[in-house]
Amino acid sequence: QVQLEESGGGLVQAGGSRRLSCAASGRIFTFSNYAMGWFRQAPGKEREFVAGISRSGGSRDYADSVKGRFTISRDNAKTVYLQMNNLKPEDTAVYHCAATAVVAYATVAVTSKEYNYWGQGTQVTVSS
Repeated sequence: QVQLEESGGGLVQAGGSRRLSCAASGRIFTFSNYAMGWFRQAPGKEREFVAGISRSGGSRDYADSVKGRFTISRDNAKTVYLQMNNLKPEDTAVYHCAATAVVAYATVAVTSKEYNYWGQGTQVTVSS
């Protein structure tokens, strides 16, 4: 069993920056066995992929809407980050962290169905 806890959400003005964190834990859990991702869901919309990082950390992928503005990273302390720069009002959403062990070492999982574990989410609101 894997637990994921997001933090770092809040209210930010358009053009500003925010860094989200996701702390992973579990009784029998090896962080390097899991690819990680960030998804978001805005009111009235479906959950969408934002960014993903492979188990190795060497491969990353981003939604077109955030390329050049967001950066995903992971460290050895079982944490994955999402650095968000030049935020726009359309980035307003609940951001969820996700983990999966069902991908190859260098693969980035980009669809929600590939992920096994989800955090509760953290709200990011961007004001214009």
